[in-house]
Amino acid sequence: MKELAIFLSKSLLGWLVIQVCLSLIFLLYVRSSWRSKTVPDDKLPKAAIILCLRGVDPFLPKCLEALLKQDYPAYDLKLIIDSQDDPSWEIASNTINTLAATNVQISHLRIIRHNCSLKCSSLIQAISDLDDSYKVVALVDADTVVHSHWLRELVIPLANPKVGVTTGNRWYVPTNQYWGSLVRYTGNIATVVQMYLFGIPWGGTLAMKTEVLRQTGLLEQWAQSFGEDLMMHNVLKKHGLRVKFVPSLIMVNREECDLLGILDYLQRLFLYSRLYHPRWLAIVSEAVSSILFPSLAIALFFFSLGNAEWDVAGLLLKSYSIYTLGLLLLMLVMEIGVQPVIRNQDQPGTKFSLATVGRMLLAIPLTQWVYGLAMLSSLWLSTVKWRGIVYRIHSSRNIRLVEYHPYDFLDQPIDNKISL
Repeated sequence: MKELAIFLSKSLLGWLVIQVCLSLIFLLYVRSSWRSKTVPDDKLPKAAIILCLRGVDPFLPKCLEALLKQDYPAYDLKLIIDSQDDPSWEIASNTINTLAATNVQISHLRIIRHNCSLKCSSLIQAISDLDDSYKVVALVDADTVVHSHWLRELVIPLANPKVGVTTGNRWYVPTNQYWGSLVRYTGNIATVVQMYLFGIPWGGTLAMKTEVLRQTGLLEQWAQSFGEDLMMHNVLKKHGLRVKFVPSLIMVNREECDLLGILDYLQRLFLYSRLYHPRWLAIVSEAVSSILFPSLAIALFFFSLGNAEWDVAGLLLKSYSIYTLGLLLLMLVMEIGVQPVIRNQDQPGTKFSLATVGRMLLAIPLTQWVYGLAMLSSLWLSTVKWRGIVYRIHSSRNIRLVEYHPYDFLDQPIDNKISL
């Protein structure tokens, strides 16, 4: 028993040191690179922003307004909406009319492919409809409210011929309304670091040259895929290209999420990662270190108390406390490190109260258990329901859309601040 306790204690503290080092590498990169370069307007190629819509995301009007107010010389916004009866169609039309925007086109999804996700079908349609004047394609999600220099900062690094894709990442805001939101915030901090280290793009803020799309055959890959972004790392690597993370494109997300919603989201995310993540075994190893070891330490602590093994219980309590408090401190350091980027986007910084910090501390073990449950349950998951659409997943290149209906308000969450 004592040998196991010593092993768990060393494992926890060792993993904490590794997480601190990896996070510091990320923060050093953010600090040295978050200020974007300036480029004359005549050096910026014509771009198309593609936004695929099904249903109404909580901040969709703000998302559309921000996309139509980009500080960029020549670009068009291409909206691909699931159907003309979709509730997002009216919101998009009203926003366009209010701004009197002329650089936007709305289309409905003409062909619903049954061997890929609905989003991939929409992306294929939007990109296939572009003429040769568009040299850059930017992808964005409806939960992303961009700043005015967003497109410019995405496009500038593409001038490097070795850069195949530029990307940012999302940064959730800790709230006291839903525990699911706090769990998502806690887990996302580690995810942001992982995606930077592994060179994984995020489809919510992403850009590539149209010639790269043709060169890599990404459209053909998407035609048999459940998602568009995770696979890009390996596809680009085969062509000697890399993913460029742009720190100034860390985008704040203020949507809410309850615990059932985050569990459903994580199950889908783990399945998606198992299918396409280039370092899936590393994700599994990280899960063992971050989820299994702390949970075993807690279980063994209570078992030791029951057997009156006070020295073992004391060792486990001490190491687990150091580990958990260390993670809390690391979360606060990460938040402080990202705040200059957020403030530069004219976004209000996160305000921490004693109650918020206390909930963050409690969210650490809760996040470990929720992520562990989601990962385990995703291992035998083969059917996914996403925004009212049912998919059957046989393999990474064998996706079947088995149930479809146009989106309606019955699919909307009751709380209009909760993400879909």
